[in-house]
Amino acid sequence: MKKNHLILGLVVLAALVALVFWGRDRIHFDFGVFRSQIALADWRRIGIATACIYMGYLFRSVRWALLLRHNKKVPPLSLLGTQVIGFTAVALIGRVADPVRPYLVSKKTGLDLSSQIAVYIVERMFDLGSMALIFSVVLLTTREALPHPELLLRVAKGGLLATVALAAFTVGVRLAGGAIAAFIEKCLGILSDKLAHSLGKKIRTFRTGLDTLRSFSDFGAATLLSLGMWVVISLAYLETTRAFMASPQLSSMTLAKCMVLMASSLVASGFQLPVLGWFTQIGIIAAAMSSFFSVAPEPAAACSATLLLVTFLSIVPVGLIWAQFEHVSLRKITVESGHAGEAAAEEQPPDTPGSDN
Repeated sequence: MKKNHLILGLVVLAALVALVFWGRDRIHFDFGVFRSQIALADWRRIGIATACIYMGYLFRSVRWALLLRHNKKVPPLSLLGTQVIGFTAVALIGRVADPVRPYLVSKKTGLDLSSQIAVYIVERMFDLGSMALIFSVVLLTTREALPHPELLLRVAKGGLLATVALAAFTVGVRLAGGAIAAFIEKCLGILSDKLAHSLGKKIRTFRTGLDTLRSFSDFGAATLLSLGMWVVISLAYLETTRAFMASPQLSSMTLAKCMVLMASSLVASGFQLPVLGWFTQIGIIAAAMSSFFSVAPEPAAACSATLLLVTFLSIVPVGLIWAQFEHVSLRKITVESGHAGEAAAEEQPPDTPGSDN
């Protein structure tokens, strides 16, 4: 795993170096204008955006507690530290630290790690579905003129269909997860036993996580928490872009346009590498601003860097302080959670008796 991340990091670094050499004589970038864009920004809006991001962590803590309540009832905000420390680890160490949150929750609650990995998978599903739903609804209902309207309309319709398909798949797995896993293993086993076994195991793990949703009220509460969280995150993006008053394109940013930037940011963050990933994310978001909304390079770079700071790195100081109080070493906990996650992945989640009835 570490070797793969190292190779990926070197590839991305080489690509960045090549891009710098390619663009240094083609793109004029004025660092004085870049600094002035930051100096002229409305930092009250940036403060509001940061508060929205912090509120998102409260939603995450309450949602995880909700997903635990049939196994162990915990106070809604008692898992806030696990979320803050976990995302701090991801920000500083990269996606390899994703298992930190379920590992910390497992240690805090005394529940086994495999059950918390299942909860993590369900949480990711709610994130994906909520973001896709908000993105699609906003773009499909807006009346303003957007760049590349046909492309965005297709993407919005695709996102809505993907949300419906994800919901249908989730219901299917919840009702008959074991049967679906066995069917996929039987069909794919013709091509590859290893792939079939891997997908079957993932579906059973997902089914274990869905056992936390035992009623429509559970599902509705998790959905509302997820939508609320992504609404405040969307507001954080909107407030941050509007804070750059010296750029007409950014100061007049709308929610529909902001959805495009959010989609670009989420794609970039999916390949997050330690430190190096920050610059790739800034570059991708800045490129989206320039290509979709004709934002000049300097304000685009200033805004995308601030977006990274607000939406991704603003939690780091709090997380580092919290980790000190909890006596948690981020690097050590990342290694421990990785090893524990690999060990848990080797265990086959048993089908719950009667779960497919």
